[in-house]
Amino acid sequence: MMRLPSFRYYAPSSVKEASRILAQEGPDAKIVAGGTDLFPNMKRRHQTPKTLVSLRRIRELRGISGSPVEGVRIGSCTTLADVITDPTITRSYRALAHAAGVVSTPLLRNMGTIGGNICLDTRCNYYDQNWEWRRAIRFCLKCEGDTCWVAPSSDTCLAVNSSDTAPLLFALGATVHLVSHDGERELLVREMYRKDGIHYLTKRSQEILTEIRLPAANGWTASYVKLARRGAFDFPVLGVAAVIRRDGDGTITDAKIVFNAVASCPVEAVGGQERLIGRKLSEELILEAAAASAGPARPMDNTDFPLEWRKKMARVYAARALREHLR
Repeated sequence: MMRLPSFRYYAPSSVKEASRILAQEGPDAKIVAGGTDLFPNMKRRHQTPKTLVSLRRIRELRGISGSPVEGVRIGSCTTLADVITDPTITRSYRALAHAAGVVSTPLLRNMGTIGGNICLDTRCNYYDQNWEWRRAIRFCLKCEGDTCWVAPSSDTCLAVNSSDTAPLLFALGATVHLVSHDGERELLVREMYRKDGIHYLTKRSQEILTEIRLPAANGWTASYVKLARRGAFDFPVLGVAAVIRRDGDGTITDAKIVFNAVASCPVEAVGGQERLIGRKLSEELILEAAAASAGPARPMDNTDFPLEWRKKMARVYAARALREHLR
């Protein structure tokens, strides 16, 4: 049986108090919200923080407010289950409700938070194993070792970002609000990630993600499709988000296509986006844009399914995401 290591536990009731504790405890402290990702990682000894600062008692970090006309605020500790059932989200941001709804299972969505999903640890077949298994291969670059077993010549960890909500929030142009003892700042979701499986977030360790802000829901449609072995529980081995804005006669004025689970950060398919702008959506255009989108999706041999097949699926799933906009 895998057990949690020993740690000190704080349960502050305000963001200010949590920020003070994080500053006081330093790099040995980690934030925990739902714990559905962190606690299994701690059991496998991927992380062994000496202090955990829980956000569960901070009421200001929960809830959804605003309107589709002005934009919507989602508290970072709002559970995925609450995102799925919120009337404003299901009515005006349906793709986000869908993306949150395909995360794991109902039990874990009742605990897991949208902020936690945005900050989800990167994943890899060589990393997401117990300590004894990893010791048998002399560990990996992401944890305790000095070799990336996906590509031994790489000096960068190639573990992948597997958040289902991140690519859609990236494509929507959503922002996040970060708070620390030193101050506050706001970032686009696209600015939250870097192409490094170890240091995958630009959020500093002592910063608290307090809220996600969605833009007004006017003039655009959005979709998200996911490839995984099972319809529930599994992380994506490929995710595609597509957001399209059209003018009155249906001509596309802006488009975003974002892949996930193919790199350590969400990947924008610029070529596919450019094919769409200035044209009206059709099956022929979808196939053309999907083919142009597949280039930046370069999956590595570090998740489920054969590598070559996953590469082929990038084009197929980009087309599926775009077809959602024909309905």
